[in-house]
Amino acid sequence: MPELWKAEKLWPAQAEVGEGPLWDVGEQVLWWVDILSHRVHRFDPVRNDAQSFDVGQQVGTLVCRGQGGLMLAMEDGFASFDPATNTLELISDPEADQPENRFNDGKCDPAGRFWAGTMNLNDAAARTGALYSLDANHQVTRHFSNVAISNGIVWTSDANTMYYIDTLDRGIDAFDYDLEQGAISKRRTVIEVPEELGGPDGMAIDAEDMLWVAMFGGGCVVRYDPRSAAELARVEVPASNVTACAFGGTDLDQLYITTARVGLDPPELALQPAAGDLFVAATGVAGVASPKYAG
Repeated sequence: MPELWKAEKLWPAQAEVGEGPLWDVGEQVLWWVDILSHRVHRFDPVRNDAQSFDVGQQVGTLVCRGQGGLMLAMEDGFASFDPATNTLELISDPEADQPENRFNDGKCDPAGRFWAGTMNLNDAAARTGALYSLDANHQVTRHFSNVAISNGIVWTSDANTMYYIDTLDRGIDAFDYDLEQGAISKRRTVIEVPEELGGPDGMAIDAEDMLWVAMFGGGCVVRYDPRSAAELARVEVPASNVTACAFGGTDLDQLYITTARVGLDPPELALQPAAGDLFVAATGVAGVASPKYAG
């Protein structure tokens, strides 16, 4: 039987769409976003203190920058953000001709490229999105299109494999990865998610190269072995719309989990008062530090 853990509420954020959790090893804080509320959040678990920054437009995800500050993937493209001065600088909008799209989830690869994908603002099934990467010199590469809801993306410890989720495909795909070139090839589906678990959303990877997948509509995070597709463990969350997860804490063994209120009607919200809040689960499994943007 798979192991079972329960997540505990950490901060009553009441986010419309909490997403993109990322642990900052240097500052020992958690960064994450509320997409529809245009907010970047910073949570300090030692001080139990939270800060919020309004960035003026929908923001899909973020990564830390090696030079300090953050990089964001937003409605208007890639941008840098300095929380200390509340300064936002747009860098590149690869879909300036597609105002119906916005960026959604993404992460940095081990070489410091920022990968993020897009989706349609009004029709998630429209497949107008694509997957991009931004290198240290601000060069943008479009890797493939026909994307519905671009979501979780992670790399193995040897950087030879990239895993990726398009939520409407209901699975986790693997690619061979060329770290030097930032190139992908040989796409194949390695895990198919059953409908009763909801839609696969954000994703983290642990020190054993196992995948942790947030299930939107499923009220849980599932740990998978991508080599066998076996479910190894499950984290139950008292909110149905689980959006993403990230390892953090001093030993990277705390699983931080974001959730969403969007799409829930008043009776459902009454049954899930913690929907949209930030959660944590002590799984005893160690994650890996998130690479920083190299530019």
